Amino acid sequence: SYTNHTVLPEALEKWDVALLQKLLPRHLDIIYLLNHNFMQSVGKVCPGNWDIMRNLSFIEEGESKKVRMANMCVAICHKVNGVAALHSEILKKSLFKDFVEYFNKLDYNKYKDKLINITNGVTPRRWVVCANPIMTSIITKKVGHSDWIIDYEKARDLEKFAKDPETQQEWAEMKKSNKMRLIKWVKANVPNVDIQPDVMFDVLVKRIHEYKRQLMNVLYVAHRYLWIKEMKPQDRANVVPRAVFIGGKAAPGYENAKKVIKLVNAIGNVINNDQEVGKLLKLVFLPNYSVSSAQVIIPAADLSQHISTAGTEASGTSNMKFAMNGCLIIGTLDGANVEIKEEIKEENMFIFGADVNAINGFKQRMKDGFRDYVPGRLKYVINSIINGRFGNLSEAHAMLKALMEGADQYCLCWDFDSYSNAQGRVDACYKNQQEWISKSILSTARCGKFSTDRTIREYADRVWNAKSYSIPKPNAKPASPETQDPKSADC
Repeated sequence: SYTNHTVLPEALEKWDVALLQKLLPRHLDIIYLLNHNFMQSVGKVCPGNWDIMRNLSFIEEGESKKVRMANMCVAICHKVNGVAALHSEILKKSLFKDFVEYFNKLDYNKYKDKLINITNGVTPRRWVVCANPIMTSIITKKVGHSDWIIDYEKARDLEKFAKDPETQQEWAEMKKSNKMRLIKWVKANVPNVDIQPDVMFDVLVKRIHEYKRQLMNVLYVAHRYLWIKEMKPQDRANVVPRAVFIGGKAAPGYENAKKVIKLVNAIGNVINNDQEVGKLLKLVFLPNYSVSSAQVIIPAADLSQHISTAGTEASGTSNMKFAMNGCLIIGTLDGANVEIKEEIKEENMFIFGADVNAINGFKQRMKDGFRDYVPGRLKYVINSIINGRFGNLSEAHAMLKALMEGADQYCLCWDFDSYSNAQGRVDACYKNQQEWISKSILSTARCGKFSTDRTIREYADRVWNAKSYSIPKPNAKPASPETQDPKSADC
């Protein structure tokens, strides 16, 4: 079976034929044989359709021939699945649409369920019980049992406490304690930055990639800084103070990703040392992001950002981890955000941005020469960076200018106004802490679907054909060796 984790063509695995010929010649012979047999079948099912044969072949023709591993997997594996509902639909309608056409013509009844969806999950044992022990205690106390730890759907009983003043107070104290833990971590790992616990913690942590749009986040932070600076001092009392945390690693050869990290640090350096702005805004790059640091970062977050261009993120799992920890999401309708919205409800998230169809339409317009797509406030921010407002960032100038000149591949400019407006809704909601905490509790309570327990059950039932067996609970009082039934010894 084959689980696909990306819709980005450049991320699908391809191997140079010359390299395989040198290192694994026998494997290459087998691949050629498999491809020959498969192409014969395609030719019979789709006679004369050279385009579909070219698209389905395991071998990508060209100056440097490549073995297309994804094609080989889809053709040979008994099941192929995406990892979120939207992702799986994109696989069927776009990335693997020619395979779907071939399988339907070959034998629709046999192959109609070959491409399926199994949405990702995360384990509440690590991401709640281990990462957030105070929240664990609150949930257990409120729902009256600890069974939710192995059946997270049972945490839904927490819903009825969403507006309970006592529970809200405990929830707020839990969040503050987790913030203090993160502040301690930041002091140990990031020099010369002072974070206060009584501000909104706004977090974006994930692999640095243009489609995940960390750049949009940092440009918004720069916009927010300039907005605060231009305010009259008396008006700043109405600003919601924020500490913005961005973390993640860039691939060694990914130049633009490294430029984004440079921008975060340079802009953060200016903001964090501006005494006039003070605690109204901070920007911190979290170094060496990992699972261990995530266990400190995620429970402390008030707001988490999952802002990839619609149609680019397969699923995402950090969105599930944050939502389980009662962190509200600002995000696009991409990946598993769509299903999170269905479970915890849109009123408990901050959704923005163009959907897949609108994104495709904008890209076509941009390709046709449309250039009037950069909102005024974004132009102002980009020009401020280019003009040196945040120091010498000349290495990023070309990347920023390209966004405005028809190379906005991930539609950052197109979504920026919608993103900024959603941030305004975030501020308005955060000012009403009772409403915010209520949404936070509902987020935690309604994440049952996103436990790996459900995910693994679906793989067992729909892919592996593996039967489940109950494990006997140990006796409260173990039997002595003399009285123990020999048949039960293995239990």
